[in-house]
Amino acid sequence: MKKLVSLILSVLMLAAVFAAPACKGGEQSGAQDTDIRIAALKGPTGMGMVKLIGDEYPHYKVSIEASPDALAPRFISGDVDVAAVPINLASTLYNRLNGDVVVLGVATLGVLYVLENGDSVKSIADLNGKKLYATGQGATPEYILNYLMQKNNVTAEVEYVGEHAALATLLASGEAEIGMLPQPNVTSAMNQSDKLRIALDLTEEWNKVSDAQLVQGVVIARKGFAEKNRAAIETFVKDYEASTKFVNENVDEAAKLIAEAEILPQEGLAKKAIPSCNIKFIGGADMKKAVSGMLNVLFEANPQSVGGKLPADDFYFGA
Repeated sequence: MKKLVSLILSVLMLAAVFAAPACKGGEQSGAQDTDIRIAALKGPTGMGMVKLIGDEYPHYKVSIEASPDALAPRFISGDVDVAAVPINLASTLYNRLNGDVVVLGVATLGVLYVLENGDSVKSIADLNGKKLYATGQGATPEYILNYLMQKNNVTAEVEYVGEHAALATLLASGEAEIGMLPQPNVTSAMNQSDKLRIALDLTEEWNKVSDAQLVQGVVIARKGFAEKNRAAIETFVKDYEASTKFVNENVDEAAKLIAEAEILPQEGLAKKAIPSCNIKFIGGADMKKAVSGMLNVLFEANPQSVGGKLPADDFYFGA
């Protein structure tokens, strides 16, 4: 009788295992059983992450920060495991944390545009001798702008404004005639004034003078965390890639989620901005080629922009 009872219990337990419902979202195939604390930024990097926010992916604890300056200390302190950051910050953190950083993939390509109240700027050369307002001093936007002006032998007066929203307001009011802004602030400014036009797509201008792909945002992780939880990180990478595809292919639904998550203030703004935000996941060997190429350009322009030296090969996860 004891043997019979034991046999019945064993059969019931085995049946329960096979009858268990499949996990959803980030728990696919049982690979994701580790909580991952994730931080992204308001704007394109956060927009690409939006599908991972919510009950479908319970193991992802996603927070949205207003600026890299707010996000970086949290990553340094170990408060977050994964972060979406500007490409130069990723390299700077790698150097500051003695190599305890890996880049998991490209998050966004070029998102910079030159806006004009007028019709005089048709090429980078047309900026020569003009005054250009911009944001992003000391960060990737400044280095990209300097590189483009150098390559085109252009000298312009550049005045930096501290906040994207402040420059958007200056452009919309007409107080600033020409300005460089990233998306989605470009869309925000144009929503405020029908006199503004996109004069230059800086991704197109970059491609004319550089063989390196214009990468602006990447997703990084603490190397120790990634090595200890490799299966969970690999699942996250797949889920994040799926999220970026969802945003690009389901603009209306994604715009609603982006507004609900307060990544952007309005659903309509998100809907207009998504197609121009260059949200794109690139991983593996292609990621390494794109990221290393961009970092080389930044390093040659200003070594301090990437933390003083280029990352070693161990910076590139899965490449």
